[in-house]
Amino acid sequence: MTAQAGGRRIAVILEYDGSAFNGSQIQDEAPTVQDALETAIGRLTGLRSRAAFAGRTDAGVHARGQVAAFDTDSALPIETFVGGLNAHLPEQAAVRGALEVESDFDPRRHAASRIYRYTVYNARPRSPLYRDQAWHVPTPLDLPAMREAGALLVGEHNFASFTRDEGRPTVRCVRRFAVLAKPPLLDIEMEANAFLRQQMRRTVGALVEVGSERLDLAGFRRFIEQPELATAGPLAPAHGLCLEQVVYPGLDLMADNTL
Repeated sequence: MTAQAGGRRIAVILEYDGSAFNGSQIQDEAPTVQDALETAIGRLTGLRSRAAFAGRTDAGVHARGQVAAFDTDSALPIETFVGGLNAHLPEQAAVRGALEVESDFDPRRHAASRIYRYTVYNARPRSPLYRDQAWHVPTPLDLPAMREAGALLVGEHNFASFTRDEGRPTVRCVRRFAVLAKPPLLDIEMEANAFLRQQMRRTVGALVEVGSERLDLAGFRRFIEQPELATAGPLAPAHGLCLEQVVYPGLDLMADNTL
């Protein structure tokens, strides 16, 4: 895809360690991914540009496939943006790929789906290596029960129980759900057209309740069939969550564009 005349629009795929940032969106006097990216753009091109993101991630949430887009008049080759931006980004963030896109490309509105993964460290002793990457749950979990509950999420539902946002539409379409066991790690993956704030973390919290036998299948089903704002949970810690991928029809940001 090629930008329209009068400037260029560049899309980048970002990986970052969320523990180093106070979320993705720019804030006053707090380190954010957006501020780090915009600062790097300014240092590389000589002019700071505003970056639009595919989705908001809260403080502590990681990303392997966040997508951002920005406009620039720079004539730098597209491959230079990868290495050039990485030279100016903090070590906790990196550009994995870049692509020149249409001038009207909106990384949020044009996304077909998002894929999130939540990692649980399910073993009695804690793990220093996973302390910022996974939620430590020391008690055994019933994986078949968690999978049975999670299967209820697939399809279009009102997910009000899994968010605290008021005044926003709460119907979303979950396209895929999986619980992947790699002992002692447990990965919970969900793909949806879009996610409500805290939806994934509240979903994981409720599933761990099911796996711990503190919540039965009927109770989990009620969150979906009788939605009531912010009743599902508890809220799983932010550091276990990672935005894995943002999917766009006919657009591969990682194809033939990295150094």
